[in-house]
Amino acid sequence: MDASLEVREFLRTRRDRISPAEAGIVGGGNRRVPGLRREEVAFLAGVSVDYYARLERGNLAGVSDEVLDSIASVLHLDDAETTHLHDLARAAQPVSPLRRRKPSPSTTVRPSLQRFLDSITESAVWIRDERMDFIAGNALGRAVYAPIFEDPSSDGGNNALFTFLSPAARSYYPDWERGADDIVATLRLYAGRSPRDKGLSSLIGELITRSDDFNRRWAAHNVRHHRAGAKRINHPAVGDLELTYEGMLLPDNPGWTMFAFTAEPGTPSAERLALLGSLAANSITSHHESATAPPDQG
Repeated sequence: MDASLEVREFLRTRRDRISPAEAGIVGGGNRRVPGLRREEVAFLAGVSVDYYARLERGNLAGVSDEVLDSIASVLHLDDAETTHLHDLARAAQPVSPLRRRKPSPSTTVRPSLQRFLDSITESAVWIRDERMDFIAGNALGRAVYAPIFEDPSSDGGNNALFTFLSPAARSYYPDWERGADDIVATLRLYAGRSPRDKGLSSLIGELITRSDDFNRRWAAHNVRHHRAGAKRINHPAVGDLELTYEGMLLPDNPGWTMFAFTAEPGTPSAERLALLGSLAANSITSHHESATAPPDQG
């Protein structure tokens, strides 16, 4: 991605959405821009017009955290947007040739972590990385995710590829539009945090090229944290599931997030989730028995 363009478009789109009244500016006469003028942002942030103009041209090199926070306040940035602005500023700093290249993220799951996942039986749990690739999960998590695994568009379990490239995604996700918005906003946050991740850049490039729905959302420059929320799934094995989820970062594996999905007790979704767990357990048992059965002597 072009770092300067990222900065320029992010600041411009945030500035365009703030009305003068929201910023505490009274009057203003005829306006040729939908939101605040650059000079208004500069005045409210306590910097010169030339300095802010340089920032909005994409040059964040050397800018202080205090200035970034002041601009974030003027533009009414939320927590995710403020984080993204700081990430873009860090990415703009010169990279020393002596700085060691970060190792590629690992996809190996520690046995103790997998045992922990397997010990959870009433919630669907899985881990994914910043590229939206499925890393690991418990039996129920893999069962919920099975339609994505099985879809050729997902390249083995990538939720972003499935969502935007598979015709089945709109059936699996009844609230597809909202979910698509969330995926793009989360990917943009990750891209600002890890601008030199070639795998992430390749994924985004593929989606921009192959999906107009993704491309249109990417151009909006929205970002969000993916920490908690609700999701509806139309699972082919058990029907509609209304689930809530909690996301937890795994510090020993940077970029990995563990998600735990649960259903409200006593609801049809809870019954269907339990049924899906039983089906998954029976499938594992049948597979194990088939693998360990003695050969037919007939």
